[in-house]
Amino acid sequence: MTNLQPNNPLHGITLEMMLNYLVDQYGWEKLGKWIPIQCFRNDPSIKSSLKFLRRTPWARQKVEELYLKSISNE
Repeated sequence: MTNLQPNNPLHGITLEMMLNYLVDQYGWEKLGKWIPIQCFRNDPSIKSSLKFLRRTPWARQKVEELYLKSISNE
């Protein structure tokens, strides 16, 4: 089996995996400061955040960028 997306660092990583990682690393409060969206600031949960991020491309892109930046600093 060959890797069809060798240059895509997000290949195989789900949005839920990214969000869980970021919440574990930084917490909801920091995420809400860095990416100012209500689902991170007001009664946050993985489920509500995933629903919003799946419908909002610009917010999902910010989460992906923060995830990539975070894993590159490890």
